[in-house]
Amino acid sequence: MGRLARSRAWSALLLGARVLLGAVFPGCGLSEVETLAQEPGLSSTVVNPLQSTNSMTPNGLIMNGLIMNGLSTNGLIMNGLMTSGLSTATFKDWFNANPEGYSSMVMKYVVGCAVPSGQSRTWTNPLTNVSYTWNGVLGLTPDWASGLPATEREQQLLTACLAAHVNKYGLHVLISVQGLNAKDVPLPRETTELTTFSVLEGAFFGNLATGGAAYVCRGSNLNSKESSLRACGLVSQDAGVSMECPPLVHVGACASYCTLDSTKTYYTQCTYGGKTYTPLTTRLRPSDVYVCGDGVCQVSETCGGQQHYNNCRDCGSCQ
Repeated sequence: MGRLARSRAWSALLLGARVLLGAVFPGCGLSEVETLAQEPGLSSTVVNPLQSTNSMTPNGLIMNGLIMNGLSTNGLIMNGLMTSGLSTATFKDWFNANPEGYSSMVMKYVVGCAVPSGQSRTWTNPLTNVSYTWNGVLGLTPDWASGLPATEREQQLLTACLAAHVNKYGLHVLISVQGLNAKDVPLPRETTELTTFSVLEGAFFGNLATGGAAYVCRGSNLNSKESSLRACGLVSQDAGVSMECPPLVHVGACASYCTLDSTKTYYTQCTYGGKTYTPLTTRLRPSDVYVCGDGVCQVSETCGGQQHYNNCRDCGSCQ
């Protein structure tokens, strides 16, 4: 089943992903790797075989245009996620544009999504002689991870993985990431995962590697009182570019666009705008869904006099 992951903010990762996907692919459920949200890099700590932290900040990647320029320009997509791809001049130039604050973070997410647990990718920066090691987690893209050019399905899964780890607030939230890898192999699942993570958050899909968008659809019928630290996936907005986590695009209910597997556990494909994508599905624990009206002002709620998560009386009146 899916891997469990803790999440933080990722809008920044999406942009970096787009850049890197363009470059890496030519054109991202990092469930076992602990990552940082607004911090400059991602920790490589393995929480446990099926857990990890996702913490890409939405605005970071977007504002600097790394997603748009990085993945499409660093050469990894065409050359594969092995020594041959990492040793190109285009990758070196991309990485050294912002090695510590951005590039290393993006690579940790990309490798975590693409490469299976137990494997890693190490690269020594020829300009600084500093070595970086990025650990694998999900193994979503077997061909690309073995050094082949990324297939279209692998590009889609990388996009879905990066988008699934976006989180507005940069705080840790455990999530369950489920779906299939590019070879139709289901992601592993813990025995009690479905019951523990009983809230079907939604699905993430798209293809940033080809200059397209990253989409999110709503899996649960949450009402306007409800919110969570996973604002990018749980939000009352049902259409258009996310107000909470741009550049993610909300498309509404997953039931309108996506098909569940036979066990009704995860979505196997989503069709939007005439294009069919391979998605990743995320689930939450009920305790991580907050309700305006419980008397507690949560970080995902704002001041006001009503019972709406962004106009919530729990946080007092706005002065």
